[in-house]
Amino acid sequence: MAVLTVLLAASWFWADVLLLVFAAVLIAVALRAGAGMLHRWLGLNVKIGVIVVILAVIGALAAVGRVAGQAVAEQFAELAASVPEAWAGVNDWLSSSEIGTSLQEQIEDAPDMTDRAAEMAQRLPDLFQTLSGAVNATVGSVFSIFLMLILALYIAMEAERYRQGTIMLVPLRHRDRAGNILDEMGRNLALWMGGQALDMLAVAILAGLGLWMLGVPLAFILALIAGLTNIIPIVGPFLSGTIAVLFSFTQGFELAVQVAILFIVIQLIDGEIILPMIQRFAVSLPPALTVVGIMAFGGLFGLVGILLATPLLVILIVLVRRVYVEDVLGDRLPD
Repeated sequence: MAVLTVLLAASWFWADVLLLVFAAVLIAVALRAGAGMLHRWLGLNVKIGVIVVILAVIGALAAVGRVAGQAVAEQFAELAASVPEAWAGVNDWLSSSEIGTSLQEQIEDAPDMTDRAAEMAQRLPDLFQTLSGAVNATVGSVFSIFLMLILALYIAMEAERYRQGTIMLVPLRHRDRAGNILDEMGRNLALWMGGQALDMLAVAILAGLGLWMLGVPLAFILALIAGLTNIIPIVGPFLSGTIAVLFSFTQGFELAVQVAILFIVIQLIDGEIILPMIQRFAVSLPPALTVVGIMAFGGLFGLVGILLATPLLVILIVLVRRVYVEDVLGDRLPD
């Protein structure tokens, strides 16, 4: 019991490091999955396959950047330039609506902030200290991401070595079982990532087509945001939809409503048609469990916890099913 307590305390203390290691494992699983396909299709050595996958990803990113980089940069510049116009559109709508008028009256009735502004000016040294801390945190984050990518490469190249090293930590009589569980975790993570990639692509295509048909400016960028953020359950679709609605205010309130309806329809199609089709061959997670996982890991570990909540749940489900339900309780859940 004392050993378990020490391990739990150490895990909590090193939580950030463990999350980065887990993220590296996710990337390594994706690389190995791609290398495995090349091995089956072309007979390539797995290590060579990992290198080919990395080069293919870099080449694809370079090609996209070369072909669409200038257009994307122009759209991002236009997106940034349209922020004041979008905000003005929101203000115009607020001014012309009963709810908006009420909100503005409450804001106007708020106490004068001049004294507070003077007080804040005296706190400029603290502000600079905060900015310095933010810069240091950013540099630290970039360095951590770099180390995570290097670690992912090492794990992908020597996956069997690290697998065997992990199994060696388990008592001899349980090593075969531990190996099977690790293999199941790897398969489920690979299936989950494949399913997520397909789902993100489908959402991006639907959003792009819908925004283009509605005549929304920056449709490509907004569709790209919709696809990328869709990997975060619940939070991602809400975030991308909110961004699209806010920037559609530059064209009027009616278009903003149409964009909101579009994103609601996309999520309905995604939840009722696309995801069920993908989950036939990928990993299916109960929606309620996903929400609980996001709340729990987000509350404990912040943004990183939210991003990694779903794959962590994939791992935990395997552990609960195989170790607790089957090995401890002697029962069996349906697959």
